[in-house]
Amino acid sequence: MDDYPKNNSIKQWAEDDKPREKLLNKGKISLSDAELIAILINSGNRKETAVDLSRRILKDNHDNLIELSRMSVHDLIQYSGIGEAKAISIIAALELGKRRRQSETLVMKQIKTSTDAFECLFAKLSDLNYEQFWVLFLDRANQVIKTKQISDGGVAGTVADPKKIFKFALEANASSIILCHNHPSGQLTPSPQDITLTKKMVGAGETIEIKVLDHLIIGGNSFYSFADEGML
Repeated sequence: MDDYPKNNSIKQWAEDDKPREKLLNKGKISLSDAELIAILINSGNRKETAVDLSRRILKDNHDNLIELSRMSVHDLIQYSGIGEAKAISIIAALELGKRRRQSETLVMKQIKTSTDAFECLFAKLSDLNYEQFWVLFLDRANQVIKTKQISDGGVAGTVADPKKIFKFALEANASSIILCHNHPSGQLTPSPQDITLTKKMVGAGETIEIKVLDHLIIGGNSFYSFADEGML
């Protein structure tokens, strides 16, 4: 249940300890991740304030918001003081943050670096527990014409059909493409299968004059770029 003694409610805290007041007086940037989550859940439990509980939840997720975003409602309600409504609020807030980042990248449609490509796909792939394969289709000015998911996979891998990818590229009148998939484990080292697929895609692209500019592997907040590492 979410109802606990009022002494652990944010309303009862000393003025300097209230995250809401801290946000109003010092700005949102002054709040820690735990304090922001505390605003969402409002109260803790019999032994912990909202901030203490939020800190513990974050610690269990290695103080990483991407790890936290992988938790389900069922996972979150295992914590004393977190009911279904609070769990849903946390999940919804993290999803909004992810979508905000994706919306920002849409303004920047020209890909100049591997980081630009990473920003286009980070929100889609960073917190998945299974692999997906995506492709960015670009025009001659390296502007993104289309972003398309090619396949879903399991925890260990996904399948990307070169014929299918280049069919989409031709339909979009793309001049080049950037391949991307995620490693749910966070391990960024390309597998032998990743390397083989990349070489096959580069060769096929040369035949029909659609250049493969890069292949990104996303794991959490980081990525591996075949182009940056001289692997193309």
